[in-house]
Amino acid sequence: MLKVHRSTILETPVDVLWDVLRDFNSHSQWHPAISHSAVEHEQSSRSIGCVRRFTLNDGQELREQLLSLSDLEMSYSYCLLDTPVPLFNYVAHSRLVPVTDTDNTFWEWEASFNTRSGHEESMKRLVGDTIFSAGFSAMRTFLQLPQSARA
Repeated sequence: MLKVHRSTILETPVDVLWDVLRDFNSHSQWHPAISHSAVEHEQSSRSIGCVRRFTLNDGQELREQLLSLSDLEMSYSYCLLDTPVPLFNYVAHSRLVPVTDTDNTFWEWEASFNTRSGHEESMKRLVGDTIFSAGFSAMRTFLQLPQSARA
């Protein structure tokens, strides 16, 4: 099983970022790879078990299911149900932690998955860079925050 882990600090209070992320279907508003997203069967996007179906900018469709959501821990987990890329048994977890001396937010995003032999490095780059790191940068833009020197 492969694991990808990324983290960053955003110059915003944790509650501001959590208000966006706790909506499992908000990613179409801020993530650059997503062109459209909807929760299936008119379920709440904050309902554990809900499934979001979304379209990437290149037209490919994916489905993900919300596995857990905790306002107390400011975290959520989800899995991939359908994907056009070779990611199998994909489970991701995202959590926020307040940085108390600066009123900033530490954001951690990680995933574990399997893939076909020979695709390990390309899938790790896809998840780590195209999904996670690009998401961090896009959230800064969405919230009108300063871009990280590393982003």
